[in-house]
Amino acid sequence: MNRHRVVITGMGVTSVLGNTIDEYWNGLLQGRSGIGNITLFDASDMPCQIAGELIDFKPEDIFTKKEIRRMPRSGQIALAAALKAVKDADLPETMPNPPRAGVYIGTAMGGIDFISDGLETLRVKSYRQLSPFVVGATIPNYSAFLIGRKFQCLGPTGTITTACATGTQSIGEGTEFIRRGSADIVIAGGTEAISGDLGIGGFSAMRALPTNFNENPTKASRPFDANREGFVLSEGAAIVILEKLEHAQERGATIYAEVAGHASSSDGYHLAAPTPDAAGPIRAMRWALDDGNLKPSDVDYINAHGTSTPLNDSTETLAIKSLFGEQAYEVSISSTKSMLGHAMGASGALEAIVCALAIKHDRIPPTINYENPDPDCDLDYTPNEAKDKSIVVTLSNSFGLGGQNACLVLKEFTE
Repeated sequence: MNRHRVVITGMGVTSVLGNTIDEYWNGLLQGRSGIGNITLFDASDMPCQIAGELIDFKPEDIFTKKEIRRMPRSGQIALAAALKAVKDADLPETMPNPPRAGVYIGTAMGGIDFISDGLETLRVKSYRQLSPFVVGATIPNYSAFLIGRKFQCLGPTGTITTACATGTQSIGEGTEFIRRGSADIVIAGGTEAISGDLGIGGFSAMRALPTNFNENPTKASRPFDANREGFVLSEGAAIVILEKLEHAQERGATIYAEVAGHASSSDGYHLAAPTPDAAGPIRAMRWALDDGNLKPSDVDYINAHGTSTPLNDSTETLAIKSLFGEQAYEVSISSTKSMLGHAMGASGALEAIVCALAIKHDRIPPTINYENPDPDCDLDYTPNEAKDKSIVVTLSNSFGLGGQNACLVLKEFTE
């Protein structure tokens, strides 16, 4: 089937390691953790008292007080990242051909802060004190609305909510808008701001978060390490500008990488636990490579889902071994969640940007806190220090709650 080639021409982040691409990338290469003690609320009665918070994000530097009151935190950080991505792509704030510009922004939890505050208002006051924006700000597509309105994207728009797979799948589905000829430009990515009491409390009730690192938060996220005990909840947003190759070339855009393939699959097994045989992740990885007419042997770097949970890390290792065979021991892997924490619906988009930068700079960021080998996790996870490597093809894995899997393949752009 003939389809348009899709490239990445702009990127923007709001992250726990910084709010510019340079800060973000340098922090990753330095192995710097963005995890700390919770400051957004009093977490003293929580078993887990750590998270990845956007300490340096100041919405008042970007938006008016009126805008801030009407936007959930997830919308604020998504729009902030989109502003940077559009500028990075050297595009005007009003898209050059609005009906040919689309938006695809995902989130796992949306405006959970508005939900939490709204419920408290109902409990202690009445509905009359509720913000008139409480419903609008909590719908999952609110960030897509904000971005579409800001940049006058009048083409196709989408929002997907597939838990931890959201950011990856959003970029994949945004790619499809361009492939099938519905758009020339798509602003795509993910956003999440769930480091409030409802998010931390809910995941604590699931016993999904680490509880033994409250005094040493930077050590808590330790993917593939034998002493891992749970993921560290985080927040952030990442936005990429997807563009039809011919459109990008006509305007002389800088190209970071080409979107070669993407795919999604379902485990159909359990809400939180992966299927023991890793069949769902294997299918997603295989189909994403097939979509790009690539083989496992073509992959130079895998950005792992790598959540720092006992089952997920060992199952992902099994999936890579099953698909890659002996080459599994040769391919370079790392989990940047060791530094970023798990930003749920934003994680896949944050990691897609890592892959694009790895291709651009031929550098692989490390998996920090890898100190105790696990016999079930015996691959090359780039432990503790970044390394140089020629990188042409990357595979990014996102395996979410509900057994929803998504994979994205980026490759170096060539004519």
